[in-house]
Amino acid sequence: MSPTVPNVSLGNGYSIPGLGYGTYLAKEGQGVDLVKKAIDAGYRHIDTAFLYENEVEVGEAIRAKIAEGVIKREDVFVTSKLWNTFHHPDHVADAFQRSFDMLNIEYIDLYLMHSPMGLAFQGYEYSNMQPKDAAGNALFSDVDYVETWKALEKLVKDGKVRSIGLSNFNSEQIQRILDVAEIKPVNNQIEVNPGWNQKKLIEFCKSRDITVTAFGPMGRPHRTTYGNKTALGDPRVLEIGQKYGKTDGQVILRYLVQLGTIPIPYSTKVERIRQNIDVFDFSLNDEEMQYMDTFQSERTLPFPPLKKHKYYPFDLEF
Repeated sequence: MSPTVPNVSLGNGYSIPGLGYGTYLAKEGQGVDLVKKAIDAGYRHIDTAFLYENEVEVGEAIRAKIAEGVIKREDVFVTSKLWNTFHHPDHVADAFQRSFDMLNIEYIDLYLMHSPMGLAFQGYEYSNMQPKDAAGNALFSDVDYVETWKALEKLVKDGKVRSIGLSNFNSEQIQRILDVAEIKPVNNQIEVNPGWNQKKLIEFCKSRDITVTAFGPMGRPHRTTYGNKTALGDPRVLEIGQKYGKTDGQVILRYLVQLGTIPIPYSTKVERIRQNIDVFDFSLNDEEMQYMDTFQSERTLPFPPLKKHKYYPFDLEF
């Protein structure tokens, strides 16, 4: 029996599974196999994006599992994202259509604006995603993300996406969207891990009925972390895990669930994929939650090349 993952209401008649499989590092040649393994392990929430260059493989895996009778389309929740070079309203529908066609799964459940920071549009190919000037600096776009949001609302009205949301937005930017939205954002996908627990932003979103998806839940231990303190391998975290018959990674994910987030861990290892979804049969007590809070330090993904952007989101406390 696969673990049961509770659903979280999006407040618009739809719901999202409370934990998902992240595919950010699942590159070409990996995606189909990994997503199939995740679905077999019980995952019903798959997170992808144009940036990840794997939407074709994610869609292929989902269609294969539907054909096998393992799932029906309505059983699986799929999130994708509008990349930063497509912020101009004239480009939103075409960019969405590319993701829609590559996934080829009838509809997309949730489509997020990947960031408030637009980049210069140079085309719709993967090779156009990181525009730079002759000196190697990122080429910014000054398109207001509010105008991008209005174009996203049209996608919902056209029926190809059920819900829309944000990613990497701070509280002031979210409020700007809420102040003008005809269709409100139902989700903000942000970095959350023990080293960067985002408690204030989570509470801000919760008070406005916006769910929070947690990317980088383990603190991205195999990459540059900018001073983020990891809970992986910590003796006390391992001890907490032993108490519940869980790994340190499972303790971390349970902490994030109890913070009120929807974690989207990624792994290539079948056993780890299984472990990551098996975090809904125990709870951390108050003392254990407080210990997990002690890792608070720095975010692992501060987007250094974009710090001078007009809409850089991380100068605000939350």
